[in-house]
Amino acid sequence: MDGVTDALDPTLDPALDPAPMREQYHTAELRQADLAADPMEQFARWFKEAAASPEIHEPNAMVVSTATPDGRPSSRTVLLKHYDARGFVFYTNHGSRKGTELEANPHAALLFPWHPIARQVLVTGTAARVGRDETAAYFRTRPHGSQLGAWASEQSSVIPSRAALLARYEELAARYPEDEQVPVPPHWGGYVVTPETVEFWQGHENRLHDRLRYVRDGGEWRVERLSP
Repeated sequence: MDGVTDALDPTLDPALDPAPMREQYHTAELRQADLAADPMEQFARWFKEAAASPEIHEPNAMVVSTATPDGRPSSRTVLLKHYDARGFVFYTNHGSRKGTELEANPHAALLFPWHPIARQVLVTGTAARVGRDETAAYFRTRPHGSQLGAWASEQSSVIPSRAALLARYEELAARYPEDEQVPVPPHWGGYVVTPETVEFWQGHENRLHDRLRYVRDGGEWRVERLSP
């Protein structure tokens, strides 16, 4: 057998066979009566608990899924930077794949995979750019190197080499030393995802998970239970 075939045959190393990999979740029941009236308030409760868990390295890491107008999806992990009554805010290059897809098709999905505490939050909604003042205020809180990185990287574009990227970064570092303010890139900014549905998933034994989903119904929220 050649190396490629060997690598694709998990029977050669049972520890790498994904079929039997599973965890039994032992958690308390998630009851509708215990939920907040508003999904953002419920998210705040769960986010606080996720942030307090020593097993979750980046509780604000979320998978952002977007799609082209003809329905071709793409996903990537992005860091949540703010949440409030409007929804969930993250920042990116507007010319990146997710940026261009959101401009053409504002529908998006978010997934917070808090596996160590057997929880997930799944959001669907529409994305819109935040105001430039809000973007600038956040940009000023970023480390100096991250500010330079927003200029150095034409995110999602093809580049000739890593050396070319680093050379661009060094050029910017010389132009904007630590004691000099870095301007906010015009091609970079925030998006707020306004939720239409927010599902709270709690893992249980035998795959009999709790799934409670808030659905926007006019100006109100209703909650429905989904089969696992």
